[in-house]
Amino acid sequence: MIKFLDLHKINNRFREDFQNSFSKSLDDSRFILGNNVAKFESGYAEYCGTKYCVGTGNGLDALALILKGYIHLGKLKKGDKVIVPANTFIATVLSVLHAKLIPVLVEPNPETYNLSADLVKDQLDTDIKAIIMVHLYGQLADVESLKQLADECNLLLMEDAAQAHGAESSFNSLKAGNLSHAAAFSFYPSKNLGALGDGGAVTTNDLELAKTLRLLNNYGSEEKYTNRIIGFNSRLDDMQAAFLSIKLKALDIDNERRRTIAKAYLKGVNNSKLKLPFYDGSKNHVFYAFVIEVDDRDDFKKFLNKHHIEWLIHYPIPPHQQQALNVFSNLVLPLTEKIHKRIISLPISPVMTDRDVQTVIDLLNTY
Repeated sequence: MIKFLDLHKINNRFREDFQNSFSKSLDDSRFILGNNVAKFESGYAEYCGTKYCVGTGNGLDALALILKGYIHLGKLKKGDKVIVPANTFIATVLSVLHAKLIPVLVEPNPETYNLSADLVKDQLDTDIKAIIMVHLYGQLADVESLKQLADECNLLLMEDAAQAHGAESSFNSLKAGNLSHAAAFSFYPSKNLGALGDGGAVTTNDLELAKTLRLLNNYGSEEKYTNRIIGFNSRLDDMQAAFLSIKLKALDIDNERRRTIAKAYLKGVNNSKLKLPFYDGSKNHVFYAFVIEVDDRDDFKKFLNKHHIEWLIHYPIPPHQQQALNVFSNLVLPLTEKIHKRIISLPISPVMTDRDVQTVIDLLNTY
């Protein structure tokens, strides 16, 4: 069996450091907003190249709190429209709805699966005040063009960087998290930088936003039992912050291993029945997922199962067809709908062996 993602093997590399950090935290007994959170926020801001990082309970909260923060600061107001890619994970859309804003779903570029400026431009109207660009599957969106468009139209530009920890822009060498006004990250266990539970963070260079986020994620409070604004409880867990600081040291190495595997797939797989992902060979992709397209996905799933190759689908149902989002039930998005019927993700992780990779390649060439 070739696992899709062997979390035990990934995290077991850090077992001794995890155990030491747990013992230290147990001795310190500062379990909420303790030293581990401050250390990770500082370290992750430095890694991303931003001035500020604010930990949150998860990635959805990170994105929603950015939007709520901008509402508090008067840069957005309830009822404003926000551009989001139609083929994203539902959390991107939920964050907009939670902030009482209106999501406008835009079809992606069919090669990269990400937003492009041309497609966004066609959807712009005077009620649109922001763009959330999702770096889907670990590949940066069309950052340069989207940033130029946002600047020209005076729009807020945000990153949903939940799958793109460490991805680096080709045009300015800046990392995900430092390519917009503010970025949201998830540290869900399967991410390239994954905790041992839930966690998230916002990175930004905006001091006022960072201050507002520190209020919003902690009941609206700077001082215990004194609440300045209506806030939430969405703090990065101190123990998870300790684990993340340990794993952050290996992130670039792990990302490079993912790119090496992706390059091997792209070079070795030669099968006209499979459409391989677009990749320009740069550091702008960290391959959270290696996603291919196939005409008969059900048949291909049976083939992989028969040969003991694990797989996932990111994602089987597009947001606008989810029961929870029936407000979009009349929306027709042919490209997004086609993509979601054809895509399937192959095993890729930093602990896959060369033998595992070659086994997958050889097998795919027989399909």
